[in-house]
Amino acid sequence: MARKTASTLPEEEFEAAAESRTSACSFEDSPLDARMLDLDEEGESPFLRGQKRVPVRRGALPRKAADRIKLLLLVLLVGGAAALIGVTLYRYGTQSWRFRIDSSDNIEVLGNRNVTRAQVLEVMGGDIDRNIFFVPLSERKNQLEEVAWVESATLMRVYPNRLKIELQERRPVAYVTVNSHIALIDGSGVIMDLPPGAQSPYSFPVIVGMSDAEPLSMRAARMKIYAELIKQLDSTGAHYSRDLSEVDPSDPDDVKATVSDPKGAVLVHLGSSNFLERFHVYVAHVQEWRSQFARLDSVDLRYEGQVIVNPDSPAGHSAEVGSTPEDGAANPPAATSASAPKKIAPSKKAKKH
Repeated sequence: MARKTASTLPEEEFEAAAESRTSACSFEDSPLDARMLDLDEEGESPFLRGQKRVPVRRGALPRKAADRIKLLLLVLLVGGAAALIGVTLYRYGTQSWRFRIDSSDNIEVLGNRNVTRAQVLEVMGGDIDRNIFFVPLSERKNQLEEVAWVESATLMRVYPNRLKIELQERRPVAYVTVNSHIALIDGSGVIMDLPPGAQSPYSFPVIVGMSDAEPLSMRAARMKIYAELIKQLDSTGAHYSRDLSEVDPSDPDDVKATVSDPKGAVLVHLGSSNFLERFHVYVAHVQEWRSQFARLDSVDLRYEGQVIVNPDSPAGHSAEVGSTPEDGAANPPAATSASAPKKIAPSKKAKKH
């Protein structure tokens, strides 16, 4: 029986060996492929290569742009909500009956003593039955301050449907004769009607020589002269201003005051300054002059050291008070009499004329 010399191999090992031979033959047949294999083997790094980055799929918008769009949408959402609330409140405030001034009882007036409520309502009457938000406060303020007695006015809305008006009235300082009737005037020259009532609570001199047709600036300048006169006459506590019945400040160089006296009123010329000193001369010598002259109607005290008695009468008389006029003093006007006036010292008696 013949002996077998060939060994049997499994089929898988046979195929593997066949493939290795084929690859070896192919490399030997192609020198280029063998060279590339050698380069791959020689260029292989001993270190581990980093993993290749996997490309991330991005959206259509950048991240910053998307964040800005989100913020803008949030702002628009909040703004829209606020606008909606504002519109709702506006409609409610302007259309609701709760904010409507129903009657004049909803108008409160404070600080009025001489301004009547009827005068205030004459200005504010058009706002009755009007929404409180539609009342033009600045316009009504100007209209109220056109009332003679009102110096300033403050208007406030008191929710839901009330108006509060606070008035600051003018303070009168004198009476004034205007168009043959008596009125009151304040320090700024504003003329006011007498307050309603049978008797006026004020006791002031009457300013003459003034008209309501004059500009307010002219009246204000004259009232400054009047205020200075009263200030000087009352500065010592004697309150000489109480003895004045009339004051004429129309001529700033010759302020005239009519002094009340049981024996007869006397018109005193006080010049433009030193009112108190000149009035002291009058007070000190008025009785002496009455004893010297049958009638004492007026006295001119504008000249230092010299007094002219009855300068407004056809025959004026001058009398020396003191020695001589001061240097630079104005010369007194010539007396309008048939003969030159006699200069009489206050201590001597003069003939009656």
